[in-house]
This record gives sequence, C-alpha cells and structure tokens, in this order.
Amino acid sequence: MPDSRTPPEVDRAAASRRAVAARRERAALKRDVSTRVISPQDLLRRAWAEPDSAAAAMRVTEFLTAIPAIGEGKRDRILADLQIAPVKKIGGLGVRQRQVLGDYLDRRLPEPKARGGRSRLIVLAGPTAVGKGTVAAHIKEHHPEILLSVSATTRPPRPGEVEGEHYFFVDDGEFDRLVRDGELLEHATVHNAYRYGTPRRPIDAALDEGRTVLLEIDLQGARQVRAAAPDATLVFLLPPSWDELVNRLVGRGTEGAEERARRLKTARVELASQGEFDYRVVNDDVSRAAAEVASLAS
Repeated sequence: MPDSRTPPEVDRAAASRRAVAARRERAALKRDVSTRVISPQDLLRRAWAEPDSAAAAMRVTEFLTAIPAIGEGKRDRILADLQIAPVKKIGGLGVRQRQVLGDYLDRRLPEPKARGGRSRLIVLAGPTAVGKGTVAAHIKEHHPEILLSVSATTRPPRPGEVEGEHYFFVDDGEFDRLVRDGELLEHATVHNAYRYGTPRRPIDAALDEGRTVLLEIDLQGARQVRAAAPDATLVFLLPPSWDELVNRLVGRGTEGAEERARRLKTARVELASQGEFDYRVVNDDVSRAAAEVASLAS
C-alpha cells in the first residue's frame, strides 16, 4: 500500500522543476547586481515589495557577495556588524534588519541621483547592444519635434544603413580633417576599432532654432559633451537584465565570438559608469523607453 505521506512522482518532478527555475532566477538576479544592471537597493526593493519573488528568496549571503568588491570575508564582517544571521533570506529580514542593511548600502554604494533641470540637448548613451539606436529611431519617428543627430563614422555600413540618414560614412583622412578643423562636438574610438563623431554645425543650427536635439553616442562621447556643454541632459539606457543584454548581442549576429566577448567585457565597464549620468532609463519596451527619454526634454 503506497505511503500517503510520500508525494506522487509527478508532484516531486514538478517541485524539482520549480526549484531549478527558482535557482536560475536567483542566479540571473545576482548577475544583474554584479554587472550593475540593477543596484543592490533595486533588488531589496523588489524583494520587499514581492514576498514570493526570487529576490525575496535569496539568502543575504548570496546577495552581498553578488555586489562588486564584497567577498566572503567582507560579507561576514558586514553581517556581524549589522547583526544579521547568515541563514536569513532577504524577504525574511525584520524591520530593524531591513533598515540597517538599506542604510549600509546607501552609505557605501549610493545610488545615482538625477541632477535636476532639463536641456534641449539630450545625450543618450549606454552599453553595447542595449538598443540605443532602436530607441533613438523610435524617437525620430514618433517625436518629429526632436532632431536626431547623425554621426560620422569610419566603420563600413551595415546592411540596410543609408548614408546621411543613419551615419555619414567617411574614411580616416576625412575624419582627421573634421577633428582638425573643430567640426565635431565629440569623437571617440569605439571597441578599439572604428571612430565616431558628432558634426557640430547641424546641432548648433537646430538649437538656435529652438529645437531639441538628441545625440545617440557612446560613453566616451557623452563625457566629452558634458565637458563641452555642461547643461546637456545625459541619459543612460539600461537593459532589463544582463542575460537580455547578452541575448541581444548574440541575436544581432553582426559580430564574431571574439568580438562579442570583447564587447561584453566593455559593457561591464560601461554599466559601472551610469552614476555619471543625470537619468537612467530601462529599455524593457522600446516605445515606453523612447517616450521616457523624449519626456526629459526641456
């Protein structure tokens, strides 16, 4: 006679699948924290708002070691100082423990704060494959009042790209001339390969006419624009998760394996720079992200 206390095989199999899925979701969240796609505070807010979520089920030890620069030794000292037991899960922390953990993170790892104020010059940057071009193209189509700047580049056109619409494709000699004559607002070498730059004259003309101008550029260029035009509004575009960023880069199919690995390494560095920006926008839906960026214009 079957033991009524033993769950049927089908129930055990379903429970095993749920456990595996939960572990994978927690692992993905840890990758998001370690790559700075989300802040540690983001994960805590998610855990405490959704008690049944993977974030809430994560042990505090896993959470802390996912944060860059926190190893096991430092983690144990933090927990001892905050009087939090290592066996605790984030969702199971008490009111006092939540407060002291949140305070610790805010002191040691403060989240970027919007600078305030708006400008008619908006700079959109972010890690490779995050979808900057797609969001910028959506803004161009649905917000005609905003001029999308066209960059000059030394890289060859990709399939479907049109001269003067997507980029001005120039050779190295012409790019050198643009730099020498001061005709670029910013310029940079991207991924140790090709050079990109933003022609200055169309931007100045549009701003003089009272229009808003959007620059879709890389991190180096954004820093140059901040130095040249301190009142510009800098927007950092984030992926919804690190795994999604990897999927987008692989799915794009325009780079080989070695180039993809190099770009992902660069993306980690770029994600760490988001604190330099005035606003952060998550590209989880192109139309929503585009509308949020457009709304930041003065």
